[in-house]
Amino acid sequence: MPTMAIISCKIMQDEIIWILENDTEIEEIIVADNDNTGEFVEKLDKANIHYSTLPLENIPVVEVENTPNRYTVLIYLMELGLHRNPKELKTKIYETVDVLAPYSSGILLFYGLCGNVLGNIEKDFAANSLSCPVHILKDNKERIVDDCIGATVGGTENYLKILKNVSDAGTYLFTPMYSKGWRELLDINSRLHGDPDKALKMMKKTHEMVGYKRVAKINTGLTYTENFDDAIKEFAEIFDFEILEFDNGNQKIFEDCYLKMKNEIKT
Repeated sequence: MPTMAIISCKIMQDEIIWILENDTEIEEIIVADNDNTGEFVEKLDKANIHYSTLPLENIPVVEVENTPNRYTVLIYLMELGLHRNPKELKTKIYETVDVLAPYSSGILLFYGLCGNVLGNIEKDFAANSLSCPVHILKDNKERIVDDCIGATVGGTENYLKILKNVSDAGTYLFTPMYSKGWRELLDINSRLHGDPDKALKMMKKTHEMVGYKRVAKINTGLTYTENFDDAIKEFAEIFDFEILEFDNGNQKIFEDCYLKMKNEIKT
């Protein structure tokens, strides 16, 4: 039975859950056990999605077997803080692809260019003759998305429209998971020798210097992350930001890329 591995940033865990919940052909869901899975498996439980959590050494190696229309999905979530260092992000993702290849019929990355470090990942692994295909999130014109926001709003064109609308002032763009993970992403809790309050004050001063004034709520239509409105309001209050709202979020790119990989590993 083929296995599709999804390597993903924690920011896009809601999109993964939506896919799992809406695909009736999945025979088994395996979540690779690591420090990034706690919130994800809680959401799987709330959605009544059945899964197994296994350390990598216990995950079965892929065997060639003809099982029409049934397959396994293996989820591997990566640390959010890797985005602070694009070179380290690239290194960790490439290493993870190598590690997961024996367990996979195909590997789908829920990532974008992410600081222009992942633009060649498909070519790099194709040239290395990896045992399975590797794909990354792309829009309908086969362009790799810029980042998680670009994927969430449907690709480069829609992303540019949003950026143009907020170009008069610095603006954070928050999806539901981004609104819950910004402290981890910005390393607030460990900055300045573990003084998050002092770090927030310094961050606020930096915002004033560079002209950040707003946070934009990107509605995705997904409700797996609770209290989205409250999290946005909290962030806005901390930094005295105005709140904007966009309804551009959707699952089209995630779904299209998933279905493409699904068809590829089943043939």
